[in-house]
Amino acid sequence: MSPIVANDGRRGGIEASFLIGAVLTCSNVVAAGMILVVDNNATKRLKRGEALQSMTDALLEYEDEDMEEIDLTASRRRGGDGEDNPQDGGETNQNKKSGVHITDVQKFTPIFWLLTLSCLMVYGCILPFNNVSSGILLERNFFTPSPTDCGLEDPDECSAGYLHQEKNNAFDAHGDICSIAPTQAPVLPSSVNHSVADADAKRSDDWEHDEYVYSSLTSKHVDCGDPFWVDGCTSDYCSKQNAATEHAGKIMSIPFLVAALLSPLLGHLVDRIGRRAQIIVLSSSLLVIVHLTMALSTLSPIAPLIGQGIAYSLFSAVIWPSVSLTVPKQNTGTAFGVVTSMQNMGMSLFPLAIAAIFNSSGGRYIPYVEVFFAACAASGVVVGLVMNCLDSRYGNKLNAVTAKQLEVTEHFIKAGNNEEVSDLEDEDDMYYSPIHPSEEGEFT
Repeated sequence: MSPIVANDGRRGGIEASFLIGAVLTCSNVVAAGMILVVDNNATKRLKRGEALQSMTDALLEYEDEDMEEIDLTASRRRGGDGEDNPQDGGETNQNKKSGVHITDVQKFTPIFWLLTLSCLMVYGCILPFNNVSSGILLERNFFTPSPTDCGLEDPDECSAGYLHQEKNNAFDAHGDICSIAPTQAPVLPSSVNHSVADADAKRSDDWEHDEYVYSSLTSKHVDCGDPFWVDGCTSDYCSKQNAATEHAGKIMSIPFLVAALLSPLLGHLVDRIGRRAQIIVLSSSLLVIVHLTMALSTLSPIAPLIGQGIAYSLFSAVIWPSVSLTVPKQNTGTAFGVVTSMQNMGMSLFPLAIAAIFNSSGGRYIPYVEVFFAACAASGVVVGLVMNCLDSRYGNKLNAVTAKQLEVTEHFIKAGNNEEVSDLEDEDDMYYSPIHPSEEGEFT
């Protein structure tokens, strides 16, 4: 939608596309407010239910408590020790539970930090790619350079527009009409020398500059947002570029459309089969293939972008649930905060790296920017393989199905071989305590 609105001045142009973004952002704010209201109402209902349950439990246990008090009094009269009095130095339940501190991140397992690194590298070749994918698609498929042996009949005049009413055809080196493919850019003038005096005041008032003097004109000089170029001098070039931009915008939506359709199904599949760490390797490997295909071939981008959507869906379906399986339950929020912080740090640094590669490559994305994305994905593969090795040594927390994880941990608790897990208070906490392998490969 954004390229279509931005390229059409009758729809409001760039300002209208920003307005659409503002409306969508306001919609998100309204949705967040509605969630807050629903959450508060649910919390109140839960508290009322807990209060009623507490009253019921108190009434049912009242008689038992009286009997216990009588037994305790009798025991003290006989000189028995009785139970420890909290006021005499006994430890209360509140003191047994320690608070949550930011320094708890120091105790997070190596698998958690590998998940964080994997998130950084894999999302680094998905989200930043979307920021430059329009330029990549234009350069690679939809608006490629015009034939190098072609030139305008009058190379020092505008190619099309009100500044050059006559047709300025392009010819090749043999004097024949130049054959330009539908995905190639029209031929630009070799030079341009115009000022506001060359057009009537009504038209030149919209120009962004008073003079346009270029002795060696290139595509970098042509700004199709400037009325001088889009209407006066290179209307054929800008018209084709705008159409290509809109087409690229539609193709850009493929990965996220695929993710929207597949994510619920793949999430359900992960719940059934587990194999989270293995899927991280699979999704990273798929991204390597996608970006190498984009870098080294001229094939249609549709298949690679479908592959990117599948990889994105797979990775998203496993990375966030995996985080909660590698840290204690009380530190889940801290863990998600750390992962998100590292991810955003990467999102701020990757565009700088991409811009540096783009500039050092002469203002081109292909092939080196795509090679950079492929290298990030390859790093994700390496991190995933190490993660699988550690996961197999620590009880297959990530690769096992959740229900089976609980059964495995309970086995070690019953066997008395896992001292760290034996002190946990409920079954949910059993997921997070590491199971240490012995030298012979057996878990102890």
